[in-house]
Amino acid sequence: MNARLNPNLLNPDLLEATRLTRAGQLLEATALIQRALGGRFAPSPATVRAAATATPATDRAGEPPLEGSCRVIDIGPFVADAEPQPTHRDHADTTAKAAEPAAEAVVSPLTSRLGAALRDKLFKFRGAVPAFEPIVPGAAPEALPDGARFISGSYTNDAGTRSYKLYVPSNYGGEPVPLVVMLHGCTQNPDDFAAGTRMNELAEQEPCLVLYPAQSAGANGSKCWNWFKPSDQRAGQGEPSLIAGMTREIAASYHVDRHRIYIAGLSAGGAMATTMATTYPDLYAAAGIHSGLPHAAAHDLPSALAAMQQGSARAAGVRAASAGTSRETPHPVPVIVFHGDRDTTVHPRNGEQVIVQFAPTGVRTGSAGAGAKPRASIERGQVPNGRAYTRTTYHHPNGSPHVEQWTVHGAGHAWSGGSSRGSYTDPQGPDAAKEMLRFFLAHPAGGKAAPEPGRAM
Repeated sequence: MNARLNPNLLNPDLLEATRLTRAGQLLEATALIQRALGGRFAPSPATVRAAATATPATDRAGEPPLEGSCRVIDIGPFVADAEPQPTHRDHADTTAKAAEPAAEAVVSPLTSRLGAALRDKLFKFRGAVPAFEPIVPGAAPEALPDGARFISGSYTNDAGTRSYKLYVPSNYGGEPVPLVVMLHGCTQNPDDFAAGTRMNELAEQEPCLVLYPAQSAGANGSKCWNWFKPSDQRAGQGEPSLIAGMTREIAASYHVDRHRIYIAGLSAGGAMATTMATTYPDLYAAAGIHSGLPHAAAHDLPSALAAMQQGSARAAGVRAASAGTSRETPHPVPVIVFHGDRDTTVHPRNGEQVIVQFAPTGVRTGSAGAGAKPRASIERGQVPNGRAYTRTTYHHPNGSPHVEQWTVHGAGHAWSGGSSRGSYTDPQGPDAAKEMLRFFLAHPAGGKAAPEPGRAM
């Protein structure tokens, strides 16, 4: 690794994991990282060593020592594309599942040689190391309404190729409609994310197209968006260029209202959504960040772990209005942020840092001047038979709302108000998808925020 771990930020297990990684003992390092971050299936290093000892020596003969650097990207066990997935999953204990932190910490290789070797080792030990068992994806969305379409496609540019699914509602007749881009979390896919968020169902009520880009296992073994890599944090490069290019292609192929293109994401997808809103403010009119991190929160393994555990000091100095863009905009794009206050996977402080990063000048922490207070309104509520929440709205000096922060009390790392048909959902919380769409439609690009039915400005 090319950076030192700060012992004040990371616990001894993570320090030991770094030493093991440098020594080429990647399985032991992975187990330690998972145990340190609270993964419920994480084995002890002794278990991993026992599994390694049980592997025939001939399987390892001639293997060169592993070299390179590894970075933690997000939570989620290893997922192998080649294995067929079951078509059914028992959701009898949905509430308990939503309250538990996901098994976490996947080490992502940054060189092809390291990646191939690590993948080979993981396949050898999957039977003995339950930490690498894949999460069964949620069931595919229910039968489509008559006239609706859920189209598969792909987009290619110099940065590579990514597949996607596009939902076209049954009542779409070619008129200009909004486009919502949804970035899934680790180990998820478009079908799973659509089922869990129920955004397709909302698109039937408020006609809009919904685009679900899919991360490839070739780019990341656990299908996490590479939010932590500097090469994937800039406009015109890497994954941001693929997502933006895909968005523009869909907008050009359908009659999309160019003033109403929005982006949202969960976890690693939420972190990438902050990057997209930061680097392409001329494309996306507003963004929804669920359990994510601020733009440029990490650049290597130590900073990724520190950001996920405690928030990112590095991200605090990044202005969302102009980072990586070809031209500056007068204000960052409006954002709506959801985060559970019991999230042990991505610390809730990250949600606070997203607010600071995207708040307009004069509202940012420390920039309003001595004695000045940001204009904010606070609403507290509770879902019937569900979770309590606090909704804070920050306003421009002219009074128009710009940033919404939803803190879901008692919630962990899961999509608030989602359906149990998808993974990483918490049906007890307020409906994040519904609130995001409401927020989006009230914020067209280049215009004053529109009044919201039933809500005071």
